[in-house]
Amino acid sequence: MNKRPLRVWRFSDGKAGHDNQSGGLLEALRRLRPVEHHDLGASSTTTALAAWLFGRVPSVWRELPAPDLLLGAGHQTHLSLLAARKQRGGKAVVLMRPTLPLALFDLCLIPEHDAPPVRANVLTTRGALNRIQPSTVLESERGLLLIGGPSTHFGWDNTEIYQQITAVLQAHATMHWTLTTSRRTPADFLQGLPVAPDGRLGVIPVTATDRYWLPAQLAHAHQVWVTADSVSMVYEALTAGAAVGIFAVPLKRSNRISRGLDRLVEQGWLTPFARWRQTAQLTRPTGSFAEADRCAHWIITQWFG
Repeated sequence: MNKRPLRVWRFSDGKAGHDNQSGGLLEALRRLRPVEHHDLGASSTTTALAAWLFGRVPSVWRELPAPDLLLGAGHQTHLSLLAARKQRGGKAVVLMRPTLPLALFDLCLIPEHDAPPVRANVLTTRGALNRIQPSTVLESERGLLLIGGPSTHFGWDNTEIYQQITAVLQAHATMHWTLTTSRRTPADFLQGLPVAPDGRLGVIPVTATDRYWLPAQLAHAHQVWVTADSVSMVYEALTAGAAVGIFAVPLKRSNRISRGLDRLVEQGWLTPFARWRQTAQLTRPTGSFAEADRCAHWIITQWFG
C-alpha cells in the first residue's frame, strides 16, 4: 500500500532568504516522497502566544489537515511553529539558530558557523539550506560573477573588485561570463565596470532577475566567483557543484561568517582570490554539498521511514 503524502505546513515571515531555506528543505523532502504542503504566514507574537497558551487557534489552522511536519525559518516563525504543534500536532523543525530554547523544537537545523551545541535535536549544516540542486550539465566555457556589497561585517571598494574581475577575465580567454549584482551592490558599481574583450561579459543587474534566474545560471556555470560578503550565494554555488572562487572585500573584523568561509577554504571547497593569483588553480568540489537533501533524508528516516 502506498504511503499517504507527508503533510507539511511551512511558515513564512515574508523574507526571501528565509523562504529560500525552508523551500529548499521542502523540495528535498518532495524528492524523497509525496508531499502535501501548505504555506502559512507567521502569526503575530500576540496571536501565536494566544494559540500556544490558550488554544485560540487561527481559523486557517483549524481548516487545514493536521500536519506531520512544521517548517519555519526566521525568528518571526518560531512561536507559530510551537503553537501549531501544540494545537494541531506534527514535528516542529526550525531552520537557523532560534532565539527560543533549542529544547522547545523537535529539530534545529543550524549552520556550523553559528557553533551549534551537540544535542539529539540539533543537526549541524554547512551553511544555510537552499533550493539549488547538484548540476549534471555544467559547461566548461561558462562562468558566473556574483557581486554583493557592503554589509555589517564587510566593507567595500569598487576599484579592488574591478581589478579582481579584470584578472579573472584575462586569465580565461575563451570563457563567457555573466555578472549579476545584489540589493547591497553600490549604485555606481556598474558604471565603472571594466569592459571585457570580445563581449565575453554579460551584465544582468539584480533588478532584471527573478527567483528562478540564479538557479538556472548555476546549473550551467563551471566557474563561479563570489564576493566574500555574499555567503548565501557561496553555498548555492557549492551546492551546484561549480568551482568557486572568492573575491576579497575589506573585512571589518573577524566574525562567524568570515570564519565559516575560512573553514571552507581549509577544507578545500573554496579558493580565495590571493591563492588563485599564485596558483592559477580554482578548486573543484571533491564531494557533494547537497545539505537540503541530507537534512531531508534524516527527517524521513528518523520520523517517517
